Amino acid sequence: MGRLKRSVLRVALWLVACGALAGPVPIRIGVQAALTGGSSPMGVSMRNGIQLAAEEINASGGLLGRPLQLVERDDAGSPQQGVRAAEELVRLGRVVAVVGLVNSGVALASQPVYQAARLPVMIAVATVPELTRRYAGSTRNYMFRVAAADDLQAPLIVREALSAGYRRLAIFSDTTDYGREGAEGLVRALGQQGLRPVYQARFSLGERDMTGALAAARSTGAEAILTYAIGPELAAVANDADRLDWKVPLIGSWTLSMSNFIDNAGPNAEGARMVQSFLQETHTPRGQAFVQAYLGRYHVRRIPSPVSAAQGYDAVLLLAAAIRQAGSTAPTAVVAALENLRQPVEGAITTYLRPFTSGDHEAIELSVPTIGRIEHGRIVPARMH
Repeated sequence: MGRLKRSVLRVALWLVACGALAGPVPIRIGVQAALTGGSSPMGVSMRNGIQLAAEEINASGGLLGRPLQLVERDDAGSPQQGVRAAEELVRLGRVVAVVGLVNSGVALASQPVYQAARLPVMIAVATVPELTRRYAGSTRNYMFRVAAADDLQAPLIVREALSAGYRRLAIFSDTTDYGREGAEGLVRALGQQGLRPVYQARFSLGERDMTGALAAARSTGAEAILTYAIGPELAAVANDADRLDWKVPLIGSWTLSMSNFIDNAGPNAEGARMVQSFLQETHTPRGQAFVQAYLGRYHVRRIPSPVSAAQGYDAVLLLAAAIRQAGSTAPTAVVAALENLRQPVEGAITTYLRPFTSGDHEAIELSVPTIGRIEHGRIVPARMH
């Protein structure tokens, strides 16, 4: 090789090393999700929705002239692993914001890491109310949510049960922060109607024998079971009720729509009702476009958790709108923009009009959720009573 060619090659390699020939520096967005374990239908669906949004943004030119790059970490639904994932994203990920957080207990353990690092976080699945309110008195609260908080869901669950004519209600919940907060919300909502649960059961993750608790609930004359748990344990409730030949209705939080409840409970899942921010059987053009994009991109016929997927998708769109409005990825500028979004953001779930303020970091309002019903293995809009 001649001296001139070697000189040109050295200069080219130096320019690549300096980034001069590598194109715009990506905007790195952290994604923390339960991609394995019992919560994985939620985590994978959410992650896929996030990926779809990022791909659409990149296909239209990116943000601020730069592409989005996702940096993913699996927390497996474990609070301890969640803290490690958060620390990795903060220390090594070089991310400007985070989208994700599936399990409420994991989110509660992880969020102090993000708040201390002053990273904007778009919570796309976890529903414990404290998540957006823990730092509400701080100079700057970096936690935002695109999901129906438990104190919004619980009254809707109770209202659905009462509208069906049920008054003697049992509560079945798991022992996680999610289950605990949800059960407490159901008790409060019942109390506002002058009622108390006739029976309460709490069970650990992994519990598969619900016969004792179900027999006790039936002995109290319970007419329906209100639930706050995730798919595998909910399937055990439905299947053991069938073994006891007890045709008891299940009405609960949005997790009754998880694929690992529907698939594991099979015919015993039929008729279960749950709060939903999004249905795969949506009739809105924007929602239908999202569903078709998801099914085509991931080669499936059913989204494992449509709620999680749509909330992840919309969370990225809202974050992108804030970065675009701020003209910067600086955390304080992004937070300020999120709290005062000037342009509507058309998402899969709804069109967001100033969804956040400095005092309210919840995007999903009471007017958004609906009640879904399992029919032939699909979630369809429930008929009104």
